[in-house]
Amino acid sequence: MIGIGKTAFGAFPDRDIRSLAVEAIGNAIGDSSVRPGRIEAFYLGNFAGPSFVGQNHLAPYIGMAAGLSPGIPCTRIEDACASSGSAFFHAWQSVAAGIYDVALVAGVEKMTSQPTPKVTEILAGAGDMSGEGLAGATFPALFAMIARRHMYQYGTTREHLAAVAVKNHANGAKNPLAHMRKVVTLEQVLAGKPIAEPLTLYDCSLVSDGAAALLLAPLDRAHEFTSRFVRVLGVAQTSDHVPLDQKDDITTFGAVRTAGEKAYAMAGLGPRDIELAEVHDCFTIAEIVASEDLDFAAKGDGGPFAAAGCTAINGKIPINTSGGLKSKGHPVGATGVGQICDVVMQLRGDAGERQVARHRTGLAQNLGGSGATCVVTILGVR
Repeated sequence: MIGIGKTAFGAFPDRDIRSLAVEAIGNAIGDSSVRPGRIEAFYLGNFAGPSFVGQNHLAPYIGMAAGLSPGIPCTRIEDACASSGSAFFHAWQSVAAGIYDVALVAGVEKMTSQPTPKVTEILAGAGDMSGEGLAGATFPALFAMIARRHMYQYGTTREHLAAVAVKNHANGAKNPLAHMRKVVTLEQVLAGKPIAEPLTLYDCSLVSDGAAALLLAPLDRAHEFTSRFVRVLGVAQTSDHVPLDQKDDITTFGAVRTAGEKAYAMAGLGPRDIELAEVHDCFTIAEIVASEDLDFAAKGDGGPFAAAGCTAINGKIPINTSGGLKSKGHPVGATGVGQICDVVMQLRGDAGERQVARHRTGLAQNLGGSGATCVVTILGVR
């Protein structure tokens, strides 16, 4: 990783999707000595640009606006909320295989162009429209089912869910690029507007605009472009069934478990070696399940683990020091690359008030749909 760049995440009525992506790409290029003409391939993660803003053919549309050479391949990848995590995985493969020496990855989404009911409808398209969609189940409803089942099987409580929101809002309040820099109390979260029982407004991620970008190069050439490169120690993408009713147990995501196992094996590390993580908290229950599936907490203990402060900035395994999707924001196509950028900032010691004490190895986990796609990336400076 030789350069990273982000925009602020938020609601930007005066910005279009192209300008957001170009800003993030410019910031990533400016973070290294790479010039646009040296970039050999561009991978763009975007979930629903055609539906949100009416623009197709987004990769060359953005790549040429960012000053990339007309002769390079520009490819858009869609994997629901894991779109840019997947774009990163494919870019990493191309560099690791020796096909390209410098690859650019970006993720972008412009969601606030549509009213909330339309946004919910568009997002629902990442689920099973022939079954869940026909029944009227949107993602808040699906993750509410996951939460209720987790409560039934393991005794997880609404207070456990709320503890995740309180922690992530506290972190996001210290993040200058976060969408909602607002501290909330446990009581506020519990008294929040009901969305889908047991989830309240404070259990759900934000509808956001934003972009993130990064540059990849082979390890033996990284020093040519920066003295602050971060190594990709392990990365894996896996898939699972889209509908919840086809999963053996909806309190765990098989794709997360498998991707985590593969990434740990590639890195030669285990969960106890990870010093910080950015996980996909599209809903508070998703962070709890991810902490269990990645083996940071025992199965069923993710709620008490969070409530005890184990995932706080000064905890056993700091999770979502950026504020997570809950507070930082969730422009879905940008989330995966944004998470990786946040981990890189921590490993470089650039996280300011959110900086963790131990920061040599970090993990990013990007989820698509209700667990049908997952990308886990392990980064390090060792």
